[in-house]
Amino acid sequence: MEITENTIVGQLVATDYRTADVFRQHGIDFCCKGNKPIGDVCREKKLDIAPILHELEDISAVPACTMQHFNTMPLDQLADHIVRKHHGYVREKIPVLQQYLRKVCQVHGEQHQELWQIAALFTASSAELSNHLNKEELILFPRIREIARKQAAGEYVDDNSISAVERPVSAMMEEHDHEGDRFRRIATLSNDYTPPAEACNTYRVTYALLKEFQDDLHQHIHLENNILFPRAMSTEKTLTGSCRL
Repeated sequence: MEITENTIVGQLVATDYRTADVFRQHGIDFCCKGNKPIGDVCREKKLDIAPILHELEDISAVPACTMQHFNTMPLDQLADHIVRKHHGYVREKIPVLQQYLRKVCQVHGEQHQELWQIAALFTASSAELSNHLNKEELILFPRIREIARKQAAGEYVDDNSISAVERPVSAMMEEHDHEGDRFRRIATLSNDYTPPAEACNTYRVTYALLKEFQDDLHQHIHLENNILFPRAMSTEKTLTGSCRL
């Protein structure tokens, strides 16, 4: 794949996920805001595009024999992967991070008032993410699995067989945007997850875990926004259209 300033960020990451590391290092959002050309993003962020394109080309030039091809994985398997890896991660780490944030706020909150804001943002995110995961697992993903089943069986989709995925997908993507905005605020308040020089080990671990949580969320949203959701909508339209021929 030729990489130019007109290459769409999210599409490139969907083709070769290794390129996500380059975008992450330069502070480029490849999930929620991944529908923009690389050139436009670099101009907006006042970044020199030449070295970024060079880094991306170097990565893409190396064969990725062991790379998971999420863009060709069956829809039901991709949904299962997201639930297992990313939904499971969120549910595991939320209580751990809440405990750490309570402790650092109690010990360091007077000297570092931003900790209280970070804790409040993460608490709000925890509640909304938990609800978000439930909606995906109970409403959207079962519909996607049914689309995958019908596709594998060579069946058509009629108007009454399954509900359209476009509306719940739109709602989920809007919620993704909200979480992306929230974590950008957390990153700003934490100086991009950089603890102060005098920070204790708990303080440092808290910021490291928040950074890890954000990075996993970016991967999670990327898989849904740029791969699972577009493919599910496209497949459903194809099967429905075939039924009406």
